Amino acid sequence: MIKKPEHAESEDLRRDITRGLLYTHRRLGTNTAKNLETASFLYALVEILNDKGIIDVDELDRRKQAVARRLVEQFRKNGSGVMLQDPEYDKYNFSQTVGFDCGANLPVCSAACCRIPFALSKQDIHEAIVRWRLAEPYLIEHDPDGYCVHIDRATGGCGIYHRRPVPCRAYDCRRDDRIWRDFAQQQINPDVRRPDWPGCLANGADLA
Repeated sequence: MIKKPEHAESEDLRRDITRGLLYTHRRLGTNTAKNLETASFLYALVEILNDKGIIDVDELDRRKQAVARRLVEQFRKNGSGVMLQDPEYDKYNFSQTVGFDCGANLPVCSAACCRIPFALSKQDIHEAIVRWRLAEPYLIEHDPDGYCVHIDRATGGCGIYHRRPVPCRAYDCRRDDRIWRDFAQQQINPDVRRPDWPGCLANGADLA
């Protein structure tokens, strides 16, 4: 009997753990989504009844959406729910890829976008190419210095460029004031240099 190499057994174990976690968290995510929807309607209704004393369906829906955003942020801060891309797209057929010379800006921005956490898709997870944090499923994994584990430290480029997730394909830093004060003038936001830069906190910040 031929024994598998140790690294192969380790990868098999990681895949088994990944499948188990994905199943568990998919079920949890479904329940959380339903609870969130119910809670959003309830809180919105309470607010309108308190503020207006009447019920208007359109206004209730608008308030529900605003309240839902607040509750999602609170859920994230509390560690509730599961972080998976929603909606999910096929990254290999994703047509909204940003087309500008990212590499030309690296001397100024120092690849700050590679410090921003975001959730992977089920496609990413099943491929087992993009690494994610076992301690915080399913956030893309970062090194201790805050940079994505897939960044090429010599060039600042992406080591899995052709397999990169949808948020990396869709993200446009030019519109993100966490990174640029003025992109046209190449004025970086000085906060990017801080080790506790808000963009690199894993409490719901994402590439959006």
